[in-house]
Amino acid sequence: MYRCLSDKEIEILELRGCSADTWNTVEVKDTFLPERLRNVRFSGKIRLGKNNGKTDFNGTFFKPSGIFNCDIRNCIVGDNVYLSNIGTLANYTIEEDVFIENVGVLVVSGVSTFGNGHEIEILNEGGGRELPVFDRLSAQLAYLLVIYRHSRKFSDTLKSIIDRYVRTRASEIGTIGKGSKIRDVKTIHNVRIGAFANIRGASLLEEGTVGSNQLAPVFIGEDVSASRFIVLSGSVIKDGAIISSTFVGQGVQIGRQFSAENSAFFANCEAFHSEACSIFAGPYTVTHHRSTLLIAGLFSFYNAGSGTNQSNHMYKLGPVHQGIIERGAKTGSFSYMLWPCRVGAFSVVMDKHAGNFDTTDLPFSYISVENGKSVLTPAMNLFTVGTARDSGKWPARDRRKDTEKLDLIHFDILSPFTAQKILNGIKLLERLHADTPKSREFVLYKGVFINRLMLRTSKRYYELALVVYLTGQLVKRLETAEFKSLPGIKKILQPRFTPVQEKWVDLAGMFAEKKSVEYLMDSVVSGEITSLDILVSRLQAIYEEYEEKSWSWCLAILKEWKDFDLESLSIPLLLEVLEEWKNNSLKLNNMILKDAEKEFDQLSRIGFGNDGDEKEQLDDFENIRGKYESNSFVLGLKQESEKTEALYSRLSGRLKELTGKQDGTFTD
Repeated sequence: MYRCLSDKEIEILELRGCSADTWNTVEVKDTFLPERLRNVRFSGKIRLGKNNGKTDFNGTFFKPSGIFNCDIRNCIVGDNVYLSNIGTLANYTIEEDVFIENVGVLVVSGVSTFGNGHEIEILNEGGGRELPVFDRLSAQLAYLLVIYRHSRKFSDTLKSIIDRYVRTRASEIGTIGKGSKIRDVKTIHNVRIGAFANIRGASLLEEGTVGSNQLAPVFIGEDVSASRFIVLSGSVIKDGAIISSTFVGQGVQIGRQFSAENSAFFANCEAFHSEACSIFAGPYTVTHHRSTLLIAGLFSFYNAGSGTNQSNHMYKLGPVHQGIIERGAKTGSFSYMLWPCRVGAFSVVMDKHAGNFDTTDLPFSYISVENGKSVLTPAMNLFTVGTARDSGKWPARDRRKDTEKLDLIHFDILSPFTAQKILNGIKLLERLHADTPKSREFVLYKGVFINRLMLRTSKRYYELALVVYLTGQLVKRLETAEFKSLPGIKKILQPRFTPVQEKWVDLAGMFAEKKSVEYLMDSVVSGEITSLDILVSRLQAIYEEYEEKSWSWCLAILKEWKDFDLESLSIPLLLEVLEEWKNNSLKLNNMILKDAEKEFDQLSRIGFGNDGDEKEQLDDFENIRGKYESNSFVLGLKQESEKTEALYSRLSGRLKELTGKQDGTFTD
């Protein structure tokens, strides 16, 4: 396939300003055209592919393949490659159709793992939770590596599995994948670059991997500086971003002078303007504002308000504290928390909090400051437009185009994970109400104050949401199924797994029974799981069991709450549950619609129709924001209520048809 240069080819090359330590180490393909090289210096072992074609410059403009003004050492250059104005190009395999122009240094020196295996001090700046990053890292693997440090043997064994994989990534030769474009870059040192990457104007890329491919190319733009990094498929880093000791997962967007160190950003995160230090940014973590600092925290499905800040030390033993913000939480403008804190799922944190608190068992809450005290209002975020919109916006914003999506993500707002916390909240509020004297205005719980008058109201709100979720899961099983008898219904509702009230956890985007995670850990420790491939497949199996295990959990709770038992199931009980689902679902939707109305009230119109009367103000507002009645979200929610009514009528009608037919006990 390759051959030595002919004397005639050497003569042509030298006439065009090319030279080599020895031409004997330069090999070419038969279709090699020496006329397409100028001012090239070769040293070491060189292989050159065919260069009689053209190379894509920017999608619409092509340049003839060739090599111009380059110093090339120990490289394999593929077919139809364009190389121009490269100060030093050393120890790389360049695949076909690559375009590289105006690069100062593009070298691999010594053996490199290209960022794989580099440990970042994540979540706790003081150390102890180091995360080895690598090009197959998922949010779930990272969670196990970072959070589950209570078992030293598990952590050590899991790290050894990762180490074995990392060793397979070590090489003295780098790769620049097919179809990649690299232009106007100062330095690229020890970086492996995947196919169809687009790197333009970057300042420094050092010790890293760019995991690009044709389906999900990576873009790295102007003035980006990245050292000791992994960037996975479909991600964009641009606008002078600075990342150091940082992992960037699939479909992530980073730019506008954002800076990060010792941090990990998983699927579909967005990070602009602001700063991050030692954060675990699970899927859909978003920070857009220049004045925001995220530090030493665990986040997912999170939105940081402008000026959000945390501090993780008190100038004593150093920065050893950390914060946990559970999925779906938000922080308001200029919110501040003193670590350590733990914020319950889908809660909103406002104002500046000078004390530590833990609200994990009170999800969907507002946390604010009154008279210097952290005040929590339970359950109030269950009925807001923002929370309702979240369930639909995240799946729609999944930018991952890769065939292999590394992060395993469950998008449900109500799930066994959040429902069990709601259950805990119901029991907690009930106990606090019973134990709190009527003379007291507030009750203190784990660092937050709760208004005594809200205890019973919030408990009812939690109960409403729990009923909607549990009965909704039952309806979900029945709505698409064909049933002609009570035994047929029982068969449809029969769970694959024994109904038990197991604890559920959120592995940075993926819901799982804790016992399943513990079994996985035991399999790692025992040596049953010996490779990264096996570990990933086991996590995938847990992910795929979610729907069935969710239903088993719901049945266990329904039995406790409603005495709903498949063995003694009756048509009247099913009708009762169905009606409860309809009534509570409609009530929940109406409460959300009531919240949506606030977006169109008189106060919302302030600033509209600036120079006019009230009519002009209303007209201006409606021309910009639209009307409540025609708002797409409002219409969608009303349609959902109509579908609920229709589904209730259809299912209840079918169930009533069974009444009296052998009491619904005949077989299908």
